[in-house]
Amino acid sequence: MKIAIAQLNSTIGDLTGNSQNILDVAQKAAAENVQLLLTPELSLCGYPPRDHLLNPSFISQMSQQLETLAKQLPPQISVLVGVATINPHATEKGEKPLHNSIALLEAGKVVTYFHKRLLPTYDVFDEVRYFEPGKQSNCFVIKVNSTAEKNLPITIGVTICEDLWNDDKFWGKRNYQHNPLEDLATQGVDLIVNLSASPYSVGKQKLRESMLRHSAVNYGIPIVYANQVGANDDLIFDGSSIAFNRKGDIVSRGKSFQTDLILSEFSASEEDLKPTKIAASIEQEDEEIWEALVLGVKDYVRKCGFKQVVIGLSGGIDSSLVAAIARSALGKDNVFGVLMPSPYSSSGSIRDGESLVNNLGIRSLTLPIEPAMKAYDQILAPLFSGTEFGVAEENLQSRIRGNLLMAIANKFNYLLLSTGNKSEMAVGYCTLYGDMNGGLAVISDVPKTRVYSICRWLNRNQEIIPETVINKAPSAELKPDQQDQDSLPPYDILDEILHRFIHEHQAPKQIIDAGFPSEIVKKVTNLVRKAEFKRRQAPPGLKVTDRAFGTGWRMPIASRMEH
Repeated sequence: MKIAIAQLNSTIGDLTGNSQNILDVAQKAAAENVQLLLTPELSLCGYPPRDHLLNPSFISQMSQQLETLAKQLPPQISVLVGVATINPHATEKGEKPLHNSIALLEAGKVVTYFHKRLLPTYDVFDEVRYFEPGKQSNCFVIKVNSTAEKNLPITIGVTICEDLWNDDKFWGKRNYQHNPLEDLATQGVDLIVNLSASPYSVGKQKLRESMLRHSAVNYGIPIVYANQVGANDDLIFDGSSIAFNRKGDIVSRGKSFQTDLILSEFSASEEDLKPTKIAASIEQEDEEIWEALVLGVKDYVRKCGFKQVVIGLSGGIDSSLVAAIARSALGKDNVFGVLMPSPYSSSGSIRDGESLVNNLGIRSLTLPIEPAMKAYDQILAPLFSGTEFGVAEENLQSRIRGNLLMAIANKFNYLLLSTGNKSEMAVGYCTLYGDMNGGLAVISDVPKTRVYSICRWLNRNQEIIPETVINKAPSAELKPDQQDQDSLPPYDILDEILHRFIHEHQAPKQIIDAGFPSEIVKKVTNLVRKAEFKRRQAPPGLKVTDRAFGTGWRMPIASRMEH
């Protein structure tokens, strides 16, 4: 029996468009004699729909669209579609109003629904806000229609995303009472399918494959894993759908960061999956992050209704990387770079910005900001008289640039991409209403040291980021001879402290005990806490690590912590 995974890029809320995508891929699969087609979790409405789920008319429209889709599908193919469904027992039992479900569509009808059993509430997930967990195992029987194994029955166990992630034999503990995989194995299913919308973070696919391999071997049951691809707001989904036979061998794998149709074949007589096409996995983390960010920008721009972007180019490494990502995502004609030198901008930085523009082939404009600086100085002179030049004047330069960029964005309907990295966002080394302006913070989850690493990887075959940009000391150039290390520790030290504090949740004392200078650790951790008000006002940023300053970051602004 041929089984296919439709690795789809759904747009949240676009019921008609998402349904059409499912129909299109189902027709292609049917032409390949596929009998069962899998689509990702909540594929009909897109994941995560968040508070769209609170709108009863949205749920009603989803149900109607599902019925329409069932009638349109080729009659010879069965399709599993992700959908939100009404919980009929919500009122009488005081339960949540909806289920996160999979609908089985066959012969023009919605045959049955399977409900997700494990609902995550950690990191970016908040499914308990909307859904009631399913109470029972999910499986159905399908009879093979191929000549070789005609009418042989196959019992297929259905799981949804998190249902896979609670095997205590792999994790060493359980986060939920039930283990859906164990329950399905006890029922004696022949094959387990999982329909997921699992967000990307660097290295996560290796973890997924390790977990799936363990489960296939441990239960002696082949597993087919279908994952969503594409970006929705801050979340990126890498696809990388995959299938394992009962021995734990990979028998098929989908492309990463691209839509795909992945074919597998299950032998009912052998009770196992046969090898088919296995797409190559991305081995280098820098390449993986690059591909994720390119997809993130492409989808955010497209799904928000923009076509072109504008970027402030300082001649520094962060804006250079963002411009390179945007060019790859959107094409050179859709990226507009603006150079805004001040009297403190070095001639080298101006040349670097111009070299980057030439390397990328993007459109550009130079707008010197000295006249605006003088105008601000004149306006503020009565109030600032007798005070020393300081942070307020430095930040005015950033805010002048931010205003110019926003004016260009407003005038021409461009999306402004902000260019701050994670290290800067963590410690507040950024200016509200200045360099933080924008509709998308492209590299806000990429530490400074990783920015350098990605740029070196990008230049592996030819110079894209000017080598002078990579080799010079980083500087905001807001006063004479300024360098980042005037205010911050070296980035290799800063990023290690930030990783321990943010990702590993180490207390300052633990970081100090690990060998980092006490004064630096206390300064950095205090800066992280004090900068929360800035992060709360920042544009959404693309998540590429397991702890990003986005929907999964839930820190208070007004708080006081003891060291």
